[in-house]
Amino acid sequence: MFLNLLGRFALAFALLAALLFGAAGRWDLPAFWAFLTVFFGIGLAGVLVVHRNDPTLLRERMKPGPGGKDPHMRKLAALCMLACFLISGLDAGRFHWSRVPPAVHWAALVVVALGLTVWMWAMATNRFFSSDARIQRDRGHHVITDGPYRFVRHPGYAVALLLFPAIPVALGSWWALLPILSLLAILLRRTRLEDRLLQSELEGYADYAARVRFRLIPGVW
Repeated sequence: MFLNLLGRFALAFALLAALLFGAAGRWDLPAFWAFLTVFFGIGLAGVLVVHRNDPTLLRERMKPGPGGKDPHMRKLAALCMLACFLISGLDAGRFHWSRVPPAVHWAALVVVALGLTVWMWAMATNRFFSSDARIQRDRGHHVITDGPYRFVRHPGYAVALLLFPAIPVALGSWWALLPILSLLAILLRRTRLEDRLLQSELEGYADYAARVRFRLIPGVW
């Protein structure tokens, strides 16, 4: 199972690289190589840590169990990211529609690195970090209050609000932010749906929500 997961991760990485450089039509793009290095390094470390903590979580993320309330969200999110990478490749490699200053590019890459790290931290802390909104009774679902869940109720979605817009900027494209705006709208809808589901059906979550009042931004929302 573990080797299968590593194989899937390697395949996803290879497909991402092929999409970016294929759309760009060239290999000499330092921004792309820097992004892929960050993505591969942090992603691989995250897979190893998550698998060590709970080998069933990655399976849940790839193929959620029964009772999901938002099964189409993954496909819509994947389409948005596909469009983002395709536009980034076309923009930075072929048509040069955007001019992202080097300082902004590198700052965005730092945000990507930090965002991926927090994302993996949330996933490693929460063994119920599913890719669908569902009560995981088949996996002993209970409230998680450790790690980043001490500060906000949905740290994965919270960091995504910074991580996803930073990706096209780190790749050198302003135009690729357009599909990301759609993705952020999808994530905000999903956050609201999932929070309502957890408060109504997961024992102890309403009390947790009363203690940790903010869904996404500490002290704000």
